[in-house]
Amino acid sequence: MVLGLGSNRGDSRRILREAALSLQDTLKGMRQAPVYRSKALYVTEQADFFNTAVCGVYEKTPYELLKIVHLLEAQFGRDRRSERRWGERTLDIDILLFGSLALNDAPVLEIPHPRIRERRFALAPLLDLLPDAQDPLTGRPYRIFLETVSSQAIWPDELPSIGT
Repeated sequence: MVLGLGSNRGDSRRILREAALSLQDTLKGMRQAPVYRSKALYVTEQADFFNTAVCGVYEKTPYELLKIVHLLEAQFGRDRRSERRWGERTLDIDILLFGSLALNDAPVLEIPHPRIRERRFALAPLLDLLPDAQDPLTGRPYRIFLETVSSQAIWPDELPSIGT
């Protein structure tokens, strides 16, 4: 199970670190990818994003996990009702992968995340954690998508992830 975390409002480095620490209680054996910094992709007139990913074992349903991540986002000040789509946010947590599960319950939940293959800021940390990860829908390795995704400004951040 892999979650993508992003932030570009407030003290993003602190937010990502504390959110990852909070997720350790939810994900058994959790590991965190390095933190990356990236230019906003869809709505470009906003601050840079900080992104990372975490992986671990989660034994309940994806819907229960979705509730947990929405509560955690809210704890860090995210208000989904008042924000603009793809705009600034204190914390965004996406379920990128849930094992080999493919689920389409749009608009509630889609696994794998429907835009993972076009987002370098999601693919890079995912592959740091799981270099051989494959797309459950196509069976293609995610490293192929990373190699072919359009050029996006993304670079490693100097902040170490938890456990480093």
